[in-house]
Amino acid sequence: MSTRNEYGGSLPVGNVQALASNNSGEIPPLRYLRPELHSEEVLLDESLQIPTIDMRKLMLYDDDEMEKLHFACKDWGFFQLINHGAEDEVIEKMKMDIQEFFKLPLEKKNVYAQPQNSIEGYGQAFVVSEDQKLDWGDMLFLVPLPPSQRSMRLWPENPTSFRETLDYSSELHRVSLNLMKLMAKNLGVNPDKFASMFEDGRQGIRMNYYPPCEHADKVIGLTPHSDASGLTLLVQVNEVQGLQVKKNGKWIPIKPVPDAILVNIGDIMEVTAMLGLSHKGLLSSICKQIICNGEYKSMEHRAVVNSEKERLSIAAFHGPNHMTMIGPLPDLLKENSAKYKTTSYEEFLRFFVTKKLDGKSLLGPMKLAD
Repeated sequence: MSTRNEYGGSLPVGNVQALASNNSGEIPPLRYLRPELHSEEVLLDESLQIPTIDMRKLMLYDDDEMEKLHFACKDWGFFQLINHGAEDEVIEKMKMDIQEFFKLPLEKKNVYAQPQNSIEGYGQAFVVSEDQKLDWGDMLFLVPLPPSQRSMRLWPENPTSFRETLDYSSELHRVSLNLMKLMAKNLGVNPDKFASMFEDGRQGIRMNYYPPCEHADKVIGLTPHSDASGLTLLVQVNEVQGLQVKKNGKWIPIKPVPDAILVNIGDIMEVTAMLGLSHKGLLSSICKQIICNGEYKSMEHRAVVNSEKERLSIAAFHGPNHMTMIGPLPDLLKENSAKYKTTSYEEFLRFFVTKKLDGKSLLGPMKLAD
């Protein structure tokens, strides 16, 4: 029997794709204008890029590649993963079906519109007030894993292959588990036991559509934020650049590497030691865990839009089971003071979904006073 958990939804707002098609050359409505963009520094030095990691070398436990992975997680919180092992045919089919979905007439896409009090479906997210600034983009958000949490009435049947194709999101889940095992090995943690914390966890898929805007310097595709996940895997549907990562107070545009999957550390990996899984014998085995309590940090990032071309992407968010308790591992606190409170992943998600995006403010209420 399916037991679904609704974490809260978003206020309904107008469709951005329709607005863009009817707003040729005009300055977008006031709620989309972001005057702060002009005061933020963007580094245009293309030599400064997030690390590229070769999964094939990692699976052979190549010392240099394992060291690169550790550096990427600790210093950047982002990396581009090549030779990732996900089937190219599956990834390409996902890209094609998502492009076809966003080409549908608005009334056909709206068949899958978000229900009240739910983030799932077609629409926007994180709109919590009538005067809030809005993002220049639409999304389709679905929860493929665990299967008991699927809301199939929100899974498009047009294109006809969409449901079958999205079922292969398990390929991205498999890649995320392999990465977690490799991170655990880097840290002296039992890889299988560490990865088991996410095996029956929650996977959310956000499919993004950012229309072009002639006044691209005045709008933002996705507000700066960090992810409420353990690991996020991002697939570029087309090769239009748009992702930017904030490092040392400056925005760095990320140039997509062909056929790579972009990986980033989520807030859960910054905060958590998965206290709720002691029944699996994890507490005694992860005494060396240093991902938690702030060693690996989730990084603030955003999406900008292109003045001439649409941009599409697929973000797969991987977290633990919703009943898992997250917080600093007690064994770690023998030598370090706790930096974060402990809460359930369910409550963490509910808090995340019902707030507007605002940098890394999500972690603020979880931090303990010094």
